[in-house]
This record gives sequence, structure tokens and C-alpha cells, in this order.
Amino acid sequence: MSTVEKISTGISGLDEVLDGGLIPKQSYLIQGGPGTGKSTIGYHFLEQGVKDGESSLYISFGESNEHVHVNTKKLGINLKGVHFLDLNPETDITKDFDAYSVFSSAEVESSSIFEPIVKAVEKHQPKRVFLDSITMFQFLNQDPFQTRNMALAFIKYICSNGATLVMTSELSEKSTEKEATFWVDGIMNLVFADSWRKLNVVKYRGSDFRNGNHAFKINSSGFIVFPALSPNKYSRNFITEPVSSGIKELDTLLNGGIEQGTTSLVTGPSGVGKTNLCVQFLKEAANRGERSAIYTFEESKEVIVKRSESINVPIQGMLDKGFLKIESIEPLSYSPDEFSKMVRTDVEENGTKFVMLDSIGGYGMAVKEENTLERLHSLTVYLQNMGVTTFLLNETKSITGTLEATNIHASYLADNIIFLRYLEMEGELQKAIGVLKKRLSDFEKSIRKFDITKDGIHVGDKLTGFKGILSGAPEAR
Repeated sequence: MSTVEKISTGISGLDEVLDGGLIPKQSYLIQGGPGTGKSTIGYHFLEQGVKDGESSLYISFGESNEHVHVNTKKLGINLKGVHFLDLNPETDITKDFDAYSVFSSAEVESSSIFEPIVKAVEKHQPKRVFLDSITMFQFLNQDPFQTRNMALAFIKYICSNGATLVMTSELSEKSTEKEATFWVDGIMNLVFADSWRKLNVVKYRGSDFRNGNHAFKINSSGFIVFPALSPNKYSRNFITEPVSSGIKELDTLLNGGIEQGTTSLVTGPSGVGKTNLCVQFLKEAANRGERSAIYTFEESKEVIVKRSESINVPIQGMLDKGFLKIESIEPLSYSPDEFSKMVRTDVEENGTKFVMLDSIGGYGMAVKEENTLERLHSLTVYLQNMGVTTFLLNETKSITGTLEATNIHASYLADNIIFLRYLEMEGELQKAIGVLKKRLSDFEKSIRKFDITKDGIHVGDKLTGFKGILSGAPEAR
């Protein structure tokens, strides 16, 4: 967090991106195309000023007071108490005003536009000013030199009178908007990219900020920012010790269990039992009074509950007691940043110790992101730093045949790799379990029989009398 004194934008996620908020008495420009949410940020900025007991002034060049209040009400934003100055071109701004201005005639051709601004500033002594938009200066004067001087004089006047200034601007090739980027202390760009709206801070004098694109959405709660996850900014002290599955043979296979704070990739074909295996670890966590979360991208909560109950896992009781959360994620319903924020909230506010993602492929489809593995890597590093034990489920294409850990080269994400697979033995389709990788300890190199019954999961004896097990068609030695 920055040591520089800052004020909140009124948007917690944006404050996080800005390393705590805005530096007072500086000027900021919000750029973006029509409908990207530029004005909404300004509304939050003004509303926060009222909440903090500060005088706030809205200078509008396009919308009436009544229209603004109608729009903000839909967004759950209350601008009651904000002073409003309407400089709409339809309004006769020279009426009842003399040609007086604190700005010299050398700076502007016509100073009448500034008198209502000066009067409003002198009357209300605002600590926050929102101008919507800086394009007004382009309309007021077609001479680029005079336009520049007019805008610079306005910015200097507002900030020198003790106010923090936020302005909007269309992303445009017009000289005024392009030059404005050199006049202000901070710039935020809002864009539509692929399926998600994204915010990018490109300039911030006097402060650090989070680089890159950050997803945001606008709904009935207003403007919500989901900062891109920077995993190394987060950490928690924890002891790396094995956690038991509750199944003796499985723990033996894993040399005591899965270490806390590690990421385990559980891989295998459809229906082989990956979800049930991971839920077994979550069941034991609940017995210890620890909380878990399942994020399912392919199955509904109801299906997971029904299937778990059918094999003697009391998952409904785990849900009822608050030891488990199951969240079904619809395709394209979350950006990667929003999903990471959901997981972060669960870990940091609810004390979740185990997280299961079912599955890697489903995650990629749900967030519709080209760099899926990069995003997933950031999330798993964050979870490791926070001491959370993570399970990533991966579905392989082949039912039998040569063993492959993943279809998408995701093995590097995992500290542990557990494989489940089908075997064709004596005319029957059977299952086997084994470990391919365990970063923090040794593990049993054998392959064991794996069964799922109405009484739960059973890990059997070592399959020592066969060869070619990994091919899916073992033969007796």
C-alpha cells in the first residue's frame, strides 16, 4: 500500500488497482468509447466525497441534473448532497452573468463559460470536482492553441483551489483529447475486449499502480473492478504437513497424504472417479473443522451432492454446517479476474483451506481467455502462498491406451499428479490409481486397484502380477 495520502474513488477494486486511491489535488482523465462506464466512475467518486463529508461538484456539459439522478438511481448510486452545475449547450450560460473571469483574455477568447464555474467553486469550496467531459473545451473554441490554454487554465484553477479533479474523454483522434493525456496526473482507459470490459491505468504521477488489464462490470451495484491477480502480493504463514484422505491405502500411496498448501492435478478419463476422489479429501477436512470450496464448471451442485451421498459421503451435512461451498459456474459468466476475486474472497474472508476446480477444461471455457494456463497459474500460486490445498481436475480424452497426464500441457501447474484410469482385465472394465509426481516427498511407485462403491472409495492392493498397466490393457506376467 502506498504511503502517499490518498482518497477513495468509491470503488474498492479500483482503489486496489490505484494502490490505495487518488492523490488529492491532482487531475485524472478517464478515457473510453461510448457506454464504457466513464461517467459511472465519476458518480462513485462524487458519492464517496459526500460519504466522507466533503463538498463535491459535478460539472456537466451533456446531461441535465434530472437525467443524471435517474441514471444513478438505477446503479444504486446516491448523489444527494452533490452540487450540480449544468453547462449544457442548450442552457444560456451567459444569462445574468457579466463578462468576468479569473482567467485572462490572453488564455481564452470568451471567458463567459468560466464565470459559473468560478462562482460554483467559490460558493461550495469543493474537495472533489467531476467534469463530464473535457470535450467541452473543443466545442467552445476551435483554435487548438486557445483550446489548450483554456483546458490547462481550468485544470490548474480547480486543483490550486484544493480540489481533486476527475474528467472524462472519448477515445478520439481529436487533438484536444490526445493532448489532454499530457496535462493530467493520471489516466485510465476503459475498453471492450473480447467478452469482457477492461480497465487499464496508463499513467499515475507520484504513485505506483497495478499494470495490465483489469476486468470490470456495471450492474445494479454500479461500477465493479476485479483487479488482475498478482499472486506474490499475498501470503500467509502455515505449516506444510501432510493432510490425510481418510483412506489408509491412499495415504500409503501418497506417503502420508497431500501436503498442505500444494496443488494436486487429478487426471483421468470421464467417469473414472476424479471428483469423488477429491471430495474424499474435503470430507476429511470437514471432520477436522476445516472449510472447503468446490467450483464446478461442468456439473451442477445437485449432481455432485446426489453422487456423493450415494457413496456414503455426507456432503449435504458438510454444506449445512458451513464446511463446504459448491459454486456452479456458467460458461462465459465470469472473467478470469472476477473468478479470481471470488476465490480470493472465499479464502480471505471465509477461511477456506481447500479449493477444488472441476475442471481445467471447464475453467478455460467459462472464462473464455486465450492465456488460460497463465491465468490458472497465477491463481494456483496465490492459493499456495495462502496455504490453501488445491485440486485441479483434468479430463483426458482416451479411455484406455497410452497414459497422458493432461491434454493441454498443464502438468507444470501441479506439485502432485494423481492419475486414475480404466483397465481392461478379464473381459471387465476396472479402475486403477497411481502417482506420477510428488514434489515435497517420496511416494509409492506402485499402481493400485481403485473402486467406488455404495460404501465409499476403496483403494486396493498393488497390481503386482501384471505388466502394461499404463497402456490400459495389462497382461499377466
